[in-house]
Amino acid sequence: MLKGDMSVVGPRPLLVQYLDRYNEHQARRHEVRPGFTGLAQTHGRNSISWEEKFDWDVKYVDHITFLGDWKIIFDTIRTVLKREGINNAEAATMTEFMGSAQKK
Repeated sequence: MLKGDMSVVGPRPLLVQYLDRYNEHQARRHEVRPGFTGLAQTHGRNSISWEEKFDWDVKYVDHITFLGDWKIIFDTIRTVLKREGINNAEAATMTEFMGSAQKK
């Protein structure tokens, strides 16, 4: 049964244990429904830092458009087919988010 808690495009949902680790800027990612794919997945995926991921998520929150969502969907397909950004330099997927040293 589909509940509608997620969108196709939006910031990827993260672990609940991360909630108290977000700074004010990073928490803005929760202003929209989470999605299966988003700007962070099409701009580096696991090969970029947590801070970069959150910056892409907030950029999406600030610039949501119908055509932009379609571009993200097509970019996701391209990224998956090219197998870009799968691995992080420090781990097979992504290291645990421990919070940011700097607050924005």
